[in-house]
Amino acid sequence: MKMFTRLAIAMIGAAVAFAGAARAQKPPLLPEKDVAALASELSGETAKRNLEGIARFHRQRGSHGFHEAAELVAEQLRAYGLSDVAILQFPADGRIFYGTQRSRPPWDAEVGDLTEFNFGVGPCDKQTVKNAKAGFELDCVNMTAKQLASYEAMPIVLAEDSEDANVTAELVDVGEGTKESDYAGKDVKWKIVLVSAQPGAVQDLAVGKFGAVGIVSYAQNQKTAWWGEDENLIRWGHLETFSEHKTFGFMVSLKTARGLRERLAHGEKIRLHAVVKAGQHAGNYDVVTATIPGADVKLKEEEIAFSCHLDHQRPGANDNASGCVTILEVARMVQKLIANGTLERPARTIRFIFPPEIEGTMALLNAKPEFAKRIKAVVHMDMVGGGPETKAVFHVTRGPISLPSFVHDVAWAFAEWVNEESYKFAATGKAEYPMVAPEGGKEPLRAEYSAFTMGSDHDVYQDSSFGIPAIYLNDWPDRYIHTNFDMAANIDPTKLKRAAFIGAASGYFLAGLTARSESQMALNSEMRAVRLSAQMTGRILHVEPVEQQTLNGIFTNYIAGADESLQAFLGTPKAAPPQAKAPPNSQNISEMQFKRRATPKGPLAVFGYDYFADRAKTAGVATPKLLSYEGLWGAGEEYAYEALNFADGKRNAQEIRDAVSAEYGPVPFEMVVGYLKTLEKIGVLEQVK
Repeated sequence: MKMFTRLAIAMIGAAVAFAGAARAQKPPLLPEKDVAALASELSGETAKRNLEGIARFHRQRGSHGFHEAAELVAEQLRAYGLSDVAILQFPADGRIFYGTQRSRPPWDAEVGDLTEFNFGVGPCDKQTVKNAKAGFELDCVNMTAKQLASYEAMPIVLAEDSEDANVTAELVDVGEGTKESDYAGKDVKWKIVLVSAQPGAVQDLAVGKFGAVGIVSYAQNQKTAWWGEDENLIRWGHLETFSEHKTFGFMVSLKTARGLRERLAHGEKIRLHAVVKAGQHAGNYDVVTATIPGADVKLKEEEIAFSCHLDHQRPGANDNASGCVTILEVARMVQKLIANGTLERPARTIRFIFPPEIEGTMALLNAKPEFAKRIKAVVHMDMVGGGPETKAVFHVTRGPISLPSFVHDVAWAFAEWVNEESYKFAATGKAEYPMVAPEGGKEPLRAEYSAFTMGSDHDVYQDSSFGIPAIYLNDWPDRYIHTNFDMAANIDPTKLKRAAFIGAASGYFLAGLTARSESQMALNSEMRAVRLSAQMTGRILHVEPVEQQTLNGIFTNYIAGADESLQAFLGTPKAAPPQAKAPPNSQNISEMQFKRRATPKGPLAVFGYDYFADRAKTAGVATPKLLSYEGLWGAGEEYAYEALNFADGKRNAQEIRDAVSAEYGPVPFEMVVGYLKTLEKIGVLEQVK
């Protein structure tokens, strides 16, 4: 281990030295005149004005609010002069599938009111006193009403997928509400349950098994270091789209929930009246799209896409109005600079896509496979505007190891340069490219170059069935994510401008990259090797010696694959090295090879629907242990995502296990094989014979 420690110090030192040399460089990859034009024209204020417009709408999938937001985006794209502006519509009714995504019926709401009624003895009114002629006075029963939640005032209080209701019932505290033991000794039939879990996690037990009529939740999702500090936050809630036990759910703050729980604990009866007019209906996923056509006769058929997700609760400012208005600003700026001759029209077409998160992207790529065929790379933005109040850290996130690509390093080259310029300005007040918005902050960006993390549309693009590398720009943590405090006031125009620059520079560079400009990637390739070597060395220190050589080999192959991806992007791929094959009829389980079937396309964990769990239940197979495994750098869902991606018909089971172990931490071989065999049983994989 001491040898590896010395190696780590040496390699990290090399990384620091190289980074220092890089800081002295002019802007990377693009001519400085192009960088200056991008930095000058981009407006954080314009982006924020558009954000304030989008944040007015409650943008649930397929809803009237989403369609209004989509119309607003399309109107702006037309005003900016983009081509092929359209709102594509894909039917969604709960039965149609788009690859592994079962379409979820659109959901709309009109009314969602939750009121507490109090009954008590108080002073008699005048009529009662007048009637008390016999020398005695009657006690009088008074009723007061207190509104706990109003959808009209704050749509986030009504859980998504709630159904019609008009009930008055007692409230019963059942704690978390996800286990049968939570209901022991409590009569919840025809009552409303108070729970700390998400409504969807309890509805089958509370409503389906124990007969409750509704749910009030104070769930605290998206836990960060600031979780629980602000007890006035109300978090976004969801019911299960496809549950047989339809019901309603309301979300309340920790402060409100604490008061209710204390009163119930003292034996007080609390009666609530719930009125809901809401429900699912057949409709469509709306996906807004537009293009800036490319200049090259052949390469214009290839596309560099900018993606975000337009859906979310109101206001949903950082998540994810910020990503959508940032790519909208990129569209405005690039179109304008090309139109006035400041920038050359790139060889490839640039496309902008505004879908509902994950499910809209799944619909687009599956229903229109020509899109998936044309898109060569994606710049995806999901939460990119968080100001200091949100505690956000900005990330430039690499793709999964299963899809090595030079594309991710293009984004980091620009982000690292913005880091240096913005820090120089913050520290000295002087920088050639501070990229500060007049109405924004002056703090340095401090972007992080991060390992692959899941959770947005980039999962879909980089799934093995599509294999499209995606630059993922995102904030994390964010103390107000999925809450009523995710407001436009917390969005920093300077952050929007810088995120727009990193995305625009990356996308414009990729759109114009041809074999003639390949030499521009030399510096970036060297930087990638140093960075990944430093990360690899850090991870080596956390694994046993038997795993160290394996991890080293996986990262070495990743670097080689990323370099080869440039040739593939340019249409001149190198010949693939010969792959070792398992002996005919081999009985050695480690040499088993699996490959993915042509359909269905998409990751198995999508949005509001679990393809794997549904098919496994139908096939009568148990849940594989891999899905609940906790590794050093990842958990079950991530292991499963990459195990499927690595099943390419070339790697054997042992090689797949080694690859996911290098990425997320050592995992027992049997768990990986068990998962692969289950995928075979449900028809996702097939063995290579």
